Amino acid sequence: MPYALFCNDAQISKAYPGEADVWKLAERSGLVVDVSADDERPGPRRVLDNDYEIRPCPAAQGEDPAQNKAEAERQSRTELNLNS
Repeated sequence: MPYALFCNDAQISKAYPGEADVWKLAERSGLVVDVSADDERPGPRRVLDNDYEIRPCPAAQGEDPAQNKAEAERQSRTELNLNS
């Protein structure tokens, strides 16, 4: 099942093939933050900013999660080349 980024129960990203793909999108968008250690988990850990979550979702009609992933990777490479 594909995954997407949600905020307050509204889907705010395209569907992607895996949860890790959405984490990459969230990180590039500045939605991933580091939190300090607590009693249960030593060391810092990365979490989504307030009200954001990654959940499984059905792809919209005609949407191809694999194509969404490929487009996001192309865009990321283009941005890296422009910043070099």
